[in-house]
Amino acid sequence: MAALWQAWPQIAGAELAAHCRPLRIQGSVLWIGVEQAHWLLALRYAKHQLLGALRGAGFPLQRLELEQRVQSPLADLASGDSAASWANHPSRVDVHGIAACPRCEIPTPAGEIKRWGCCSLCLRQNEQINI
Repeated sequence: MAALWQAWPQIAGAELAAHCRPLRIQGSVLWIGVEQAHWLLALRYAKHQLLGALRGAGFPLQRLELEQRVQSPLADLASGDSAASWANHPSRVDVHGIAACPRCEIPTPAGEIKRWGCCSLCLRQNEQINI
């Protein structure tokens, strides 16, 4: 699987590889996760060519299975939306400072206390108790 991950951009092509990823190999079947419906359709049309390219690269596969996965490409992690979300994240000590959690009295990012009334650990513990 590691060899396939490394070779994936060359085998699938840069554009297609940016929108789909090999998930697992079961026997001679490769499962590929595809990000959006239109890329799923594009991969369905290119399925036989991709299978041929995989075999040509030394991967003895007989079939490809496709799954639509809701995920954004790695490049989107640096997008404006992600950057803005991270800039104001409640767990950032450098932005919000630090305070003691009112429940456990452990030092906690002040943004978490403002948002949830306690630290994230107490919040999670409370959710587990209420389930």
